[in-house]
Amino acid sequence: MLTLYRPGTSWFYRAPAGPKAFVLLLVVLAVSLLPSTYLSAAIAGAVTVVAYVSSRVGVAELARQVVSVRWVILITFAFQVFFLPMEAAVANITRVVAAIVIAALLVLTTRVAALLDAFERGLRPFARFGVDSARIALVLAVAITTVPVLMRLAIGVREAQRARGVRPGLRAFVIPFLVVSLKHADELGDALTARGVS
Repeated sequence: MLTLYRPGTSWFYRAPAGPKAFVLLLVVLAVSLLPSTYLSAAIAGAVTVVAYVSSRVGVAELARQVVSVRWVILITFAFQVFFLPMEAAVANITRVVAAIVIAALLVLTTRVAALLDAFERGLRPFARFGVDSARIALVLAVAITTVPVLMRLAIGVREAQRARGVRPGLRAFVIPFLVVSLKHADELGDALTARGVS
């Protein structure tokens, strides 16, 4: 399974995966529920910068994460501007990007094994209701890592096209991106099957 974990030694890296995931979830929810104003866009941006600086992941990594979601920014912003006033469009896209980038902190600073263990421990009390905590934990961990992995695959496709001199365009990008995404999904499925998950 691909992982976006970046080794580090700050307090945020050492924090337990469960509480870290819960705090980041609260921050993402808070950012997502901000009103659609320029002030909210500024607050969402400031919260994102503070999160990356205080966790010592760094502004350079924040910039890489924002660049990795540039297609999401462009496509979402185009639709927002078409249907909404400029202020609402700017606020909405800023909140969406902030939520994605803040959520990425979890997988950047936590190993997948630690995420799996944290989710499994959190779901264990529901076993009395027939909940398979191990299976659900695996599904959640895969879901959390999917968006950043897809962003990395998108960057790889674009860089390969640039190296071959392919003219940038949505149509030229979508088909190769779908191919590598489906290939990744097949490999992930094979890996899960090999581990006895069906």
